[in-house]
Amino acid sequence: MSVIINVVIFLAIFSYAGYTLCHFFKKSKDGKCSSCGSKNRCSTEKKIL
Repeated sequence: MSVIINVVIFLAIFSYAGYTLCHFFKKSKDGKCSSCGSKNRCSTEKKIL
């Protein structure tokens, strides 16, 4: 019984890690501005570095 519980916990952890990595790479592919949460108030294009 404990083997089944360990397998379920293992699958839950690695499924969440896979989901998080996939989500991260999808956002990073879009670029800095499209992955930002504050698209309405963004002023990065106006700044001169």
